[in-house]
Amino acid sequence: MTGKTTGKIVKLGLAALVALSAAAAAAQDMDRAVKARKSLMTLYAHYLGTLGGMAKGEIAYDSAKAASAAASLAAMSTADQSAMWPQGSDNATLGMDKTEALPVIWTTYPAITEKAKALAEATVNLSAVAGNDLAALQGAMGPVGASCGGCHKEFRQPKG
Repeated sequence: MTGKTTGKIVKLGLAALVALSAAAAAAQDMDRAVKARKSLMTLYAHYLGTLGGMAKGEIAYDSAKAASAAASLAAMSTADQSAMWPQGSDNATLGMDKTEALPVIWTTYPAITEKAKALAEATVNLSAVAGNDLAALQGAMGPVGASCGGCHKEFRQPKG
């Protein structure tokens, strides 16, 4: 083998190694993004469970807990989540075992941003009144539920 041939083989090997490393890093970033948004949804569910339980009378109304849960929801829903939703992080690409996000999120973009704005507005409004009294909490829960459903119905694979 000549020096030129050896050099070409080494260059090709290095190029392949760089490409594999980049692909592995991209897959790792995608996994982190999906894990982050699943964690966010789990936190949403935690606080909504408390607030919904109070609104339905299943949990005793506690103004401090209601205010805290609503403030947490508002903070999470108004934070920048764009890094959690990279294109290609849908169930058609990654599989249903990884995510329930539908590809329509990216094919209809920016429709989802309007849904996210509705959630942010609803949770900010909820946060402003949740600690006032039970009636205020109950009145503000409807728009929050509607905004959650607005995304889930259109952009998440149905359960079952």
